[in-house]
Amino acid sequence: MRNPGQSVTPHHLDYGADMSIDKQSDIAANLQIGPTSLGMVRIYVEAEGVDLPLDFEPEEALEIAEELRAAAERARAMARSDAPKAPGPASRG
Repeated sequence: MRNPGQSVTPHHLDYGADMSIDKQSDIAANLQIGPTSLGMVRIYVEAEGVDLPLDFEPEEALEIAEELRAAAERARAMARSDAPKAPGPASRG
């Protein structure tokens, strides 16, 4: 488990006019997540020319966490279904 405020670097970050969940980009960004002194949860995105602090009430942050976990589980399932299948037992004929 990460400590609050620990930086992570996603492989791809999409933003801009043509943003799409399924569109990949070569833009690298740092992502920091942690509590603020005002009792909010901050997601801070930093990339070349972008400093974006996003503050959420704790309940909203928990909803985001649930959505993130669900998306990760769906992505994992998709990756498994795309993995090459092991050949079955040879049939004898």
